[in-house]
Amino acid sequence: MRTLFQVVVAEPLPEWVRGFYTSELRPDNFSLHWLDEGSGAEGLEAIGGANVIVTGKQRITAAMINAAGPSLKLIQVQGRAPWAVDLEAAVGANVPVSFMPHRGAIAVAEHTMALALGVYRKLIPGHLQTASAAYKDLGVEPVLTDERTIAFNWMRFDDLSELYGKVLGLVGLGDIGLEVARRARSFDMKVLYTKRTPIPPEFEKTLRLSHVSLEDIVSQSDILSLHAPHTPETEGIIGASQLASMKPTAVLINTSRGGLIDEDALATCLGKRSIAGAGLDVFRMEPLPTGHPFMELDNVLLAPHVGGGGGGGRKGMASDVITNIARVAQGLQAKHLFEPTDRAVWL
Repeated sequence: MRTLFQVVVAEPLPEWVRGFYTSELRPDNFSLHWLDEGSGAEGLEAIGGANVIVTGKQRITAAMINAAGPSLKLIQVQGRAPWAVDLEAAVGANVPVSFMPHRGAIAVAEHTMALALGVYRKLIPGHLQTASAAYKDLGVEPVLTDERTIAFNWMRFDDLSELYGKVLGLVGLGDIGLEVARRARSFDMKVLYTKRTPIPPEFEKTLRLSHVSLEDIVSQSDILSLHAPHTPETEGIIGASQLASMKPTAVLINTSRGGLIDEDALATCLGKRSIAGAGLDVFRMEPLPTGHPFMELDNVLLAPHVGGGGGGGRKGMASDVITNIARVAQGLQAKHLFEPTDRAVWL
């Protein structure tokens, strides 16, 4: 009788994602077991003999790794949260760990940085004024440029800035927040975060992150970026009081959910130029209703909720995970493996 490749999914997943796993990991080659959160001793028993354990946020402990035994060939993490696995136990048991980048999170993180740059560099006003030849109102005339002759900043923007050296504050640190933090390091930014449960100190050090309170992150950030889920606890988490605490040069970015912000308070704040600007991809009402105050402001960059790219982020990651599992089943090396000697680069 043919031995099936044993896959244990230790992460609650929507039914449609489960269906995708089931259809791709066919029963003539793979045996799928779904481990519900809080399974306890039953879960450890189910893990016994597993060839691959798949997780996301559900922590894979040393006990689970030991329960799987020598048959365990891979721990596959959906996303790049390093605290999802007891890495020391995995390394000690010589079990490879793969952290699969979350396509949707990467798309939103890129969009977050684009909004921040767009506001800081006034890309939309710059485009509109350049395309309409608004420089004529300033008495500027075109010149033939060469290496030395240019018309630098011909629209005379006097408050452009750069991301270098700025303080980025992340409200929430899930898959998206982590991807934003990784990109912020490329701009040599200092990254703060606030989260109900801080990440382990060793990962704060590796990721060069500092945990602070919501009050401190609001007042200290040059760019405040929202990545928390919309729950009753986070409803209107950025309201008039928080906006009043922000630096006058600060920028607010929201690529999470519109309900995190008191939009009336933000519109008033932007209208008074109490903060420098905002980049918004999400709103309380979508599409943004005609006549919304944001539409009348020149210091807000609006996007039509496209942070997730072309969509399919979760399915795309599931497809990548399944491909990795199939590689291991075929005796090939998994992709995106954790390298214990090079944590900073890996993260």
